[in-house]
Amino acid sequence: MNAFTIKDIENLSGVKAHTIRIWEQRYNFLKPRRSDTNIRYYSNQELKTILNIALLNKYGFKISHINKMEYSEINQKLISLSHHYAQQEWIINQLISFMVDLDLDLFEELLEEQIEAKGIEKIINEIIFPFLEKIGILWLTNNINAAQEHLVTNIIRQKLLVGIENTVSQIKSEKVALLFLPEGEFHELGLLYVYYLLKNQGVKVLYLGADVPLPDVHFIVKAKKPDYLYTHLTSLAPNFNIERFLNNLHSKIHEVPVLISGPFTASYQKNVPANIELKKSLSEVKEYIS
Repeated sequence: MNAFTIKDIENLSGVKAHTIRIWEQRYNFLKPRRSDTNIRYYSNQELKTILNIALLNKYGFKISHINKMEYSEINQKLISLSHHYAQQEWIINQLISFMVDLDLDLFEELLEEQIEAKGIEKIINEIIFPFLEKIGILWLTNNINAAQEHLVTNIIRQKLLVGIENTVSQIKSEKVALLFLPEGEFHELGLLYVYYLLKNQGVKVLYLGADVPLPDVHFIVKAKKPDYLYTHLTSLAPNFNIERFLNNLHSKIHEVPVLISGPFTASYQKNVPANIELKKSLSEVKEYIS
């Protein structure tokens, strides 16, 4: 069983921590336990409960009313939500639930159903991308097991590869982008998502993949002369020094614009070299590419 902090719950559900505390005091659907240091933590079931309740509350149901519902009634109300974005959020919440419970067959089955119904491009943008944004916080805080992460991301990786393979852009571009992850970084999904976005815009992609030493990146830059470099930093090794990485990158490859995204970029306060631009999220990268 996983243990989620109130900050995890806040990030996944969109409900502020102080509101969650109020709900705990007034209603009986949340009963968090406390660690030896008196920190609240929540179970898989409580995570799923609050995701469902937050979604119903967002689309018009009062918390006092939801509190009186049986589990089956809550599920029925979720299924009956007709708003497009409500249905989209419900699917993402289901994927999160299947992930934490390791229901991999249901996880893949739901993705396949959505892809068959709406097409890979729509599902990448409406389901996979928001799902990755939501669960990124769990990877960073180690509140899902590494095995859970690998199993789920491998399923998504397969879908992204199919999407990349089948994408034919109507846009013609002469631009070339080199995509890589630095040494010690293995979280490839953000990079694959940007690969898909670039191919969709007609940009030629040189894809080096994960765990690439900087001298190798430099070698390819010299040989192929790309117009842009891109990397996405999700979970860095303890000995990874971001400032040193940025300076080394600039020192070796100062003539090519470099775009970097990942959770650390939102809090990085120091100046970055002239050819490097930090993006706070994959959403910002998507806007930049568009």
